[in-house]
Order: sequence, then structure tokens, then C-alpha cells
Amino acid sequence: MRTKKSIFITLLLSLFIFGKGNLWAQQKSISLDESKKAALTYSNDIKNGNLRIEKAEAARREAIANYLPTIEGSATGIYAFEDLIPPVPETLPDGIDNFYFAGITATETVYAGGKVRTGSALADLQGEVSRIRARQSVDSVVLLTEQKYWRLVKAQEQKKVLNANEDYLEGLLKQQQDLLDAGLIAKNDLLRVRVELSKLLLQKSKLKNQRNIALLDLTLYTGIPFDTTMVAVDTISVRSMPLFNYSQPNLDLNNNSNYQLLEKSIEAARLQTQLEKGDLLPSVAVGVSGSRFGSFDNSFDGNFLPMAFATVSIPISAWWGPEKEKVRQKQIQEEIAINDLRDGKDQLKVGIMKSWYDLSDAYKKILYASENLNYTRENLNVNRDNYNSGLSNLTELLNAQALFQEAKTELVSAFADYEEAEAVYLYQTDQLEVPEVNKEKKY
Repeated sequence: MRTKKSIFITLLLSLFIFGKGNLWAQQKSISLDESKKAALTYSNDIKNGNLRIEKAEAARREAIANYLPTIEGSATGIYAFEDLIPPVPETLPDGIDNFYFAGITATETVYAGGKVRTGSALADLQGEVSRIRARQSVDSVVLLTEQKYWRLVKAQEQKKVLNANEDYLEGLLKQQQDLLDAGLIAKNDLLRVRVELSKLLLQKSKLKNQRNIALLDLTLYTGIPFDTTMVAVDTISVRSMPLFNYSQPNLDLNNNSNYQLLEKSIEAARLQTQLEKGDLLPSVAVGVSGSRFGSFDNSFDGNFLPMAFATVSIPISAWWGPEKEKVRQKQIQEEIAINDLRDGKDQLKVGIMKSWYDLSDAYKKILYASENLNYTRENLNVNRDNYNSGLSNLTELLNAQALFQEAKTELVSAFADYEEAEAVYLYQTDQLEVPEVNKEKKY
């Protein structure tokens, strides 16, 4: 009988271990680098940024096309059921009841108030702006991915803290049950441990939901299929202190993309002013044309007429008309862009300084949280020894355990917050590292 029972228990354990092993084998993991690559491949912002570059390139080609001559062709044919021109004896004995006209004209703008050259420069500038914005889209995707990833790691690590505390309380509950069975304590001590354990189980349930939300947020942003068994490979509990290599904030704006956009806005405003001034200047064009006319039935001989021409257009009324006021509006917009650059420059420096202070505070938070964890661990050990020796009560032990759990949670949060703060600072100073993307990889 015992043999059959042993075999049955062994079989159950084997099935449990095998099933659990399969579960672990199927568990998927994702790293920060993989998350970034997936997001860079999936992001619609980046795709739109590339499309805007193509659009700007098309606009540049359009501006170049203005340098080329314009060619137009036309043809006209008329057939009348009665004579258009009645017969003229000796000169036109048969009259004319049909004729055709065909011509082609090529015109080249020699000078248009500088509008062609300015339009080309404006198109080139738009291409540069589109490329800068495309790089910003990439940096923004990398930043958001890092933030979402570390929030997932934080939830995972906090779950480990709760699991360790659960094990501790379950051990304490077993001890209280043994003491109660031996008649050494009152039942209310056992119930107090049960209450603390129930509170912890509720925290675990809430944290599980938070973790699933963080995972869903990451997967939706990166395009990775959502799977509740997926975990982030990075851990915090075994991490050492990060190296703080930012003794001073980097306030050099020369390579800052936002500052570059402000500079481009001034240049764009200047070109827009020049473009508007072109309406006040004369324009010159030259061209050639050729035409032929005759009749379909050869009622009269056709003739080919080549011709060259030049045109000069002087917008005299534009000097006091609405065109002049439009120029003034563009000049005012240019002054606004210059003022915006000054304000924007200050705001960029403030943003960099704030992100640097946030990063410095996050680093100090790790130091303080590490020290606090050591103190609460020692305090818990002392209270545990005192409780086992009968020198303190259960309340003091539970309070010490709660402080220790809170300290571990704060340390986990401190590490995750530091990673996020560092990403924000690197983003503000245009120093984020962007991984190479393998577009063939699918998740």
C-alpha cells in the first residue's frame, strides 16, 4: 500500500515539475536593447519623419525645376461647312473653308526678383529641418522606450520584495502557530500576523495588475506581442552603485537639435522676407517660339514662322500696394523668430539644468536608500533576536519588518528612477545612444 502511495506521490511531483519546467521554458524575456530596436522599427513617428524627409526632397526638386525653361505647345484646326473666306478671283479662286495652326514656345526666366534662388534655398532649409525632426523622433522613441522599460523592471523588482516579505511572514505565522499550540502566546498574536499577511497579499494583487499594465504599455509602444509571461531581463536587487559621470551639466547648445531648429526658424523667416521682396522687383524672361499655319487641303501654302522674344515686367504699384505691407509682415515675423531664439535658448538651458538636478537627486536617493536598507536590516535582526529572547513584543517585530520592506522598495524605486532620470538628461543634451536596427527581425 505504501509502495503504491509513494509511486502516486512521485508521479504527481514529476507532473508538477515537468509542467512547471515547461512554463519556465516558455517564459519570454526582453532586454532594453531589444525593446529599443523593436520600437525604432515599429514607431509611426519615425516612419512619418522619413516621409517628411521625402516630402522635403520632392519640394527641393520642385524648386530646382524652376530653373528650367517652360515649354508649351498648342494646335488649332478649323473646318467650316461653308467658306470661311469666300473665293477671290485670281488670288484665292477656291476660297478657304479650313485651316490649322500649330506652335511651340519655350520661355526661360532670367530674373524674377531673386524668388527662384530664394525658393530653392528655402526648400533646402526645409529638408534640413525635416532631417533634424526625424532625428528628434528617433531620440524621443528611445527615451519613451527606456522609461516604459524601467517602469516594468521596477514593478518586477517590487514583486520580488513582496515575495520575500511573504516568505518571512509565513515563517513567522508558522512560529506563532507553534507557540499558540504550546500555549505560550495568545491567539491575537497569531491573528495580527495573519492580518499583516492579508495586507501583503492585497499589495501583491495590486502590484501584479500594475506590472501587467506596464508590460502592456511597453509592448503596445514597441510592437512586441503582449504576453503576460514576458519579463524584463534587467534586475535591480543585484545591481551595484551606478557611476555618476555628470559632475557638471552640459550646457553647450551648438549640437542641440532644439537649438538648431530655433536657428533654422530665423533663417526661414529671413528667406520668407526675401521671397516676399521679390514681388517688388522687376522680372525678366526670354524665349523662342515657332509656329506654322496652313490648310488641310492645301488651299493655300503653309508658312513656318520662327520668333525670339524678351519680356520685362515691372510691378510699379507694388511699391505702395499690399505687396509692400506683406514684406513688412515678413520682416516683423523675422524679428519674432529672433526673440523666440533668445527665449528658447534660455528655456533649453533651464530644461537641461533641471534634468541634471533630477539626475543628481536620483543618484543621492540611491545612496540614502542603500544606507536606510542597511539600518532597517540591522534593526530587524535586533528586533528578531529580542523577540526570540522575550525582550520585545510582536508589534515591534512587525514594525521592524514593515520598515525593512519599505526600505527595500525605496531602493528598487531609486535605481529605476535613476535610469529614467539619466535617459531624460541624455535626451535633453542630445546624447542618447541609438542602437542599430535589424529591420528583418520580428518579435
